[in-house]
Amino acid sequence: MQPEKAKRLRIYVNEDDQVGHRPAHLAIVELLRRERAAGATVVRGFEGFGGSGVVHTVNLGDLVEKLPVVIEWVDTPERVARLLPKLEQMLPRGLVTIDETEIVVAKPGWGSEAG
Repeated sequence: MQPEKAKRLRIYVNEDDQVGHRPAHLAIVELLRRERAAGATVVRGFEGFGGSGVVHTVNLGDLVEKLPVVIEWVDTPERVARLLPKLEQMLPRGLVTIDETEIVVAKPGWGSEAG
């Protein structure tokens, strides 16, 4: 496969950030899926800090709900340009980065997953 130009976005929020009455990371993934984005992955951090400078970390036995969450989204430049304004509008706070990348293998599986 010939490498295809793409954009990689990383959206940094906290677990307790909300969009309406939903966790921000769930609302963002829902938006991306509804808009037929190529795909997104949510990764929960076990330690981190943001603009406030407060470090949030997991300690054994703690129930921490302010841990960092990163949503990584890779898609075509056109789809990113179309969806980024919607994403910015719904984001309560956080950080969004965009990098140029290339897709070298893509094997979509829409509809092939069980459940």
